[in-house]
Amino acid sequence: MASYTHEEFELSQKQEDILGKRALLLQQMEAHYEQQKVKKKQQRLMSQAAKERNAQILKDLQNAEKNLQTRQLLHPDIINLETHYWASVERKLPEWEQYLLGKGQQPVSETGRLLRQQKLKTRQQDPSPAQCKGKPPRPKPR
Repeated sequence: MASYTHEEFELSQKQEDILGKRALLLQQMEAHYEQQKVKKKQQRLMSQAAKERNAQILKDLQNAEKNLQTRQLLHPDIINLETHYWASVERKLPEWEQYLLGKGQQPVSETGRLLRQQKLKTRQQDPSPAQCKGKPPRPKPR
């Protein structure tokens, strides 16, 4: 009989250990469950905030698109000038293409050459103050 009481005592100890571990695991599971609930709530709030931001961005984009569609058109004279400018650029592009690609010299029209020659002649005849070396004249006393 004594051996039964000793075995019963050991079994009772094991049961208490098992029940203690079970209680500890239950506490850990409850804590983990609470953490997950908090995390889900935060994710829900963040998701809602993101949806509101996205809705606001979409609304802003729609307003910007509407403003661009209803923007006033330019004056016809300005449109005409712009059209002529781009047509001129397209006409002159073949002449300038090699220069712009860095493979040739800058093309110069006949009027451009004449203007450069005139500028060179005026510089040679009348040197500007920047080209003169020396001190500037003293101011006259009053």
